[in-house]
Amino acid sequence: MIVQACINGARPRGYHPRLPLSPQEVADDAAACIAAGAAEIHLHVRGPDGLESLEPDAVDATLLAVRARAPGSFVGLSTGAWIEPSDERRIQLIAGWRSLPDHASVNLSEATAPDVIALLHRRGIGIEAGLASVLDAERLVSLGLAPLCLRVLIEIEEQETEEAMAAADAILSVLSAAGVTKPVLLHGVDETVWAFVERAAREGYSTRVGLEDGFLLPDGLPADGNAALVAAAARTMGRNRP
Repeated sequence: MIVQACINGARPRGYHPRLPLSPQEVADDAAACIAAGAAEIHLHVRGPDGLESLEPDAVDATLLAVRARAPGSFVGLSTGAWIEPSDERRIQLIAGWRSLPDHASVNLSEATAPDVIALLHRRGIGIEAGLASVLDAERLVSLGLAPLCLRVLIEIEEQETEEAMAAADAILSVLSAAGVTKPVLLHGVDETVWAFVERAAREGYSTRVGLEDGFLLPDGLPADGNAALVAAAARTMGRNRP
């Protein structure tokens, strides 16, 4: 059971005053999150223009800054298809990474997910399989990709709590029926962030918090940054640890 800090995601500049975008901002924020109780960092690399990027130069700049500021930290990147809409170029960019993350997330809803997973596996990069629906889970199972993965991310987008929990249950049922035993990281977004942190703590799953998923604390007040969100999640996980 860990708390992963998801520090920026695809959130636009202006979403929060302390949204980290530049390599140094990301590095400083990562170090603060580790100090606050995060076991690892998930980030979306940004280019000099502040937009998401998979370019090797941008990946180098960010990972080198994070590892200088938070040495020994476990760092993961997003490979989301929206970052580079050309499937061919996205594969080329990932293949050209010089500095390698410890892991990278791959959304099973994306057409090229099997190719990205195979490439990451060949490069020795851990794979987080992102599942937002039963169809995603069934695809992971039917293609035999689970054995290649470090963990499964159950990423629920539904905003009504009962509906969101039912969606997570359905995904977990598919994985269980298929005998998938990979570690699970369970998280929500916006309205469901803290409901899923509580559930993860109760049921022995890992979870994540950060400005990628939302900026409110459990009491509904705005957090002053990622470290405050991580500290709140770490307290919840420690209090409810089975």
